[in-house]
Amino acid sequence: MSTFDNPFDPQRRLNRSGCSCGRHATQGDHEREAQLQCAPVESEQMRYEAVVASAVMRKIFPQDAARREFLKAVGASTALAAISQFFPLGTATEVFAQKGPIEKKDLKVGFIPITCATPIIMAEPMGFYKRHGLDVEVIKTAGWAVVRDKTINKEYDAAHMLSPMPLAITLGAGSKPIPYTMPAVENINGQAITLAVKHKDKRDPKSWKGFKFAVPFDYSMHNYLLRYYVAEHGIDPDQDIQIRAVPPPEMVANLRADNIDGFLAPDPVNQRAVYDGVGFIHILSKDIWDRHPCCAFAASQEFVTQTPNTYAALLKAIIDATAFATKPENRKQIAEAIAPANYLNQPVTVVEQVLTGTFADGLGKVQKVPDRIDFDPFPWESFAVWIMTQMKRWGQIKGDVDYAGVAKQVYLATDTTRLMKEVGLTPPTTTTKTFVVMGKTFDPAKPEDYIKSFKIRKTT
Repeated sequence: MSTFDNPFDPQRRLNRSGCSCGRHATQGDHEREAQLQCAPVESEQMRYEAVVASAVMRKIFPQDAARREFLKAVGASTALAAISQFFPLGTATEVFAQKGPIEKKDLKVGFIPITCATPIIMAEPMGFYKRHGLDVEVIKTAGWAVVRDKTINKEYDAAHMLSPMPLAITLGAGSKPIPYTMPAVENINGQAITLAVKHKDKRDPKSWKGFKFAVPFDYSMHNYLLRYYVAEHGIDPDQDIQIRAVPPPEMVANLRADNIDGFLAPDPVNQRAVYDGVGFIHILSKDIWDRHPCCAFAASQEFVTQTPNTYAALLKAIIDATAFATKPENRKQIAEAIAPANYLNQPVTVVEQVLTGTFADGLGKVQKVPDRIDFDPFPWESFAVWIMTQMKRWGQIKGDVDYAGVAKQVYLATDTTRLMKEVGLTPPTTTTKTFVVMGKTFDPAKPEDYIKSFKIRKTT
């Protein structure tokens, strides 16, 4: 269930594993067939009401089936009235939306020029930051290591980061350990494996031995998804291929220069390779793991605790921008806003193809995949646990890992936890869930068993 969905709709789901009717492998398949749309949000106040109501419903009904049966039996209006008798939804919403004095109005937020950062980027030209009393400068940055270092050094107040990065920073993997938080997932899906046009006859990953691949960063979903994908096809990513970190803006040039054979990259990099005629899209990342997280909005724990009202205003602006980005009818407008040189520096048509999901694949076909990229900010703890299993699987972290503890600290020491506590709630019990990656079910309660189940891994 998206953060912005109507929690009193018996047809909507709280969890994303499987589908609501039980007949489809994923909820995405179900919704494409049924052509279901999220309930529209008519105002900022209604959006906050929906967020609070969703939190309450998640707490009362951890299981989708029980919630749906309850709503079908009594109806949405009766359910709302009954819950309101015991929990003051109106008061909670007012506290959530309350605007305390902002400690710091002028902020710098770093981003990498990719569509994963859409809510963070668009919030500047489309006025979402100003709506919440902030003057935010979003700063285009060369690479992820630079983003990390500038946030650690406080040159940036907050940043667009890869979803594994706050975990790595907190754990001290690749940098000194500093407590970090991830208040919101920026995007889900939105990546692809792209190969050079000369490899059109090498679609079987078993034929990729000796290939050179690029990923944006060592601590990235791109690195973990590429490793997972090739390993499932019997290719050892550390022995049979080369994987190097390349900043996304430099990937297409490296593909054109024959320095690499392909990449698992964020968009619009994949679509730009097709647009320039140097690559083709082999597989979308959603076909590896549907609705996987990719990028995130992140900030140091110090920023959160020392400027809480600024932090809340920043989060609310990004939540509003994310809600706007979830609607397909807004995607072309967003593409025009973020395509210019000071943001993505891409042709509008390239950005449109990514955001609308109607795109040329470089193999002579036009694909229509509406959720090629989507936006849902809820930071599931189980996302963090899965990421840490892959970090350990490939030797980035060693020894005993407090998977659940770190996941809670990093992914839920954020707007969800803090704002829910302010309104008298505790974090919902459904912050973890099982999901399927390439046919293999992940149970966040058994991370070590999951790691040991893989034949190809660095850890023993």
